[in-house]
Amino acid sequence: MSAGKVLLIDDEDELRQSTAQALDLAGLSVEDLATAERALDLVGFGFKGIVITDIRMPGMDGLTLMNRIHALDRDIPVILFTGHGEVQLAVRAMREGAFDFIEKPFPSGQLTEIAARALDYRRLVLENRVLRAAAGQSDDIEQRILGRSNAMIDLRRKVRTVGPTDADVLIVGPTGSGKEVTARALHDLSGRAQKPFIAINCAALPANLIESELFGHEAGAFPGAMRARFGKFEHAQGGTILLDEIGSMPLDVQGKLLRVIQERVITRLGSNEPLPLDVRFLATSKTDLSKDAADGRFRSDLLYRLNVITLEVPPLEDRREDIPLLFMQLVTEAASRYRRDPVAVPPHVIAALSERKWPGNVRELRNAADRYALDLGLPFTNEESSAPDGGQRLAERVANFERGVIENALRAHGGRIKPVYESLGLSRKSLYEKMQKHGIDRRQFLLEPDAEVE
Repeated sequence: MSAGKVLLIDDEDELRQSTAQALDLAGLSVEDLATAERALDLVGFGFKGIVITDIRMPGMDGLTLMNRIHALDRDIPVILFTGHGEVQLAVRAMREGAFDFIEKPFPSGQLTEIAARALDYRRLVLENRVLRAAAGQSDDIEQRILGRSNAMIDLRRKVRTVGPTDADVLIVGPTGSGKEVTARALHDLSGRAQKPFIAINCAALPANLIESELFGHEAGAFPGAMRARFGKFEHAQGGTILLDEIGSMPLDVQGKLLRVIQERVITRLGSNEPLPLDVRFLATSKTDLSKDAADGRFRSDLLYRLNVITLEVPPLEDRREDIPLLFMQLVTEAASRYRRDPVAVPPHVIAALSERKWPGNVRELRNAADRYALDLGLPFTNEESSAPDGGQRLAERVANFERGVIENALRAHGGRIKPVYESLGLSRKSLYEKMQKHGIDRRQFLLEPDAEVE
């Protein structure tokens, strides 16, 4: 039987347990969960398994879960349970990327067959990724942390170096730049990759329940605590905890967190018994924590404990040369996700994208790519994206414009010379002369850095 884990999600206890038992008897490794939210802690880019989920559930439904999973890795197979008469919903699910669906009630043998097929598919996907990396092609990290700018090359190098260790890491960068993507890459490169990845939004935790949410509580610890409850830290046992926007955490909780990070133990509210904690801590911040510490808004001792290793994720504006590559990749992913035909991105669109400021960084660029893949156009006009070159002489403006047109054409065509001079209406000789005049090196635009294409 195929190796790999099956995550089974269904809020109906009896059906979930009987289905899990049937899959287990068929030789599959199964973990059953009652809520979709818990499944997101267990999947990632390197997840060696599949997901089987009911569509109709309270809270997060199966379709939303599938789309959240595919945002992490679009090649994780998701199989959906549908009720009688939900054919239209099943068709929509297939269009949005479901591996398969099965109508309840179903024979256990039919589900086992679909699950085995999905596990084989997932195994082949992971094996092909390894083979591509061994052949010198873009590896998983290069596919996830995209960019050929020096800053992104350096970031990938550091992620590959730090990822396999157990070191705690602070990741800094503006909103939407890709801090959580970087954190997940660190987790997936570590020995904890098959354990939970628990992302905690420190800014969204309710102030009156933050300690209970993180550390858990015993029954009767406070009014309304009718029974004992695991905290998020305990749920991450053996895995990785991401403290997203840690600067938002209240000062008194920061002190307790410092103790947890130093000693790797927690104590539930209402208990005196310390519990060992085997986790790796990652933290992100969009603000300068050194300045926050100087201003008394962040504990300096916690900062010193966290920033032994600090990774900086640059804003998109500081790596404009990556915008064309990123956008074309995001459009391709969006077209695949929405089951649309591949969409070509012409040079003039690339030029408009490259000139525009992106205050929302990669997140904003991804939204634009989704709109473009759905044939809804870009969420701005060319006039909005262009800025006057005040103070420049006419000759300088013309030279800058010509250089930009050539560079954008090279980006759009992956550094291939022939389609560039044909699209610009130039001869090969004229194009080479202009590239030499402007100091343009086409090698930085090649889709494969070592390729020699004409």
